[in-house]
Amino acid sequence: MQASDRFNINSQLEHLQAKYVGTGHADMNRFEWAVNIQRDSYASYIGHYPLLSYFAIAENESIGRQRYTFMQCVDI
Repeated sequence: MQASDRFNINSQLEHLQAKYVGTGHADMNRFEWAVNIQRDSYASYIGHYPLLSYFAIAENESIGRQRYTFMQCVDI
């Protein structure tokens, strides 16, 4: 691997990290990364109705209550 290849890979990684917030950055610590993963997961649960209904049934809650609970978790 040449130095120019390494520079190109790092350049592409920096571009992706700037474009997509969830991919992190070089100075991100473990806690920040975990919070991003948690936020993304809860947002996905809220956005996908079948997942939301699955969690509501599993916890014996209404879908609206489950959505509210997940939205409270997203606001960390």
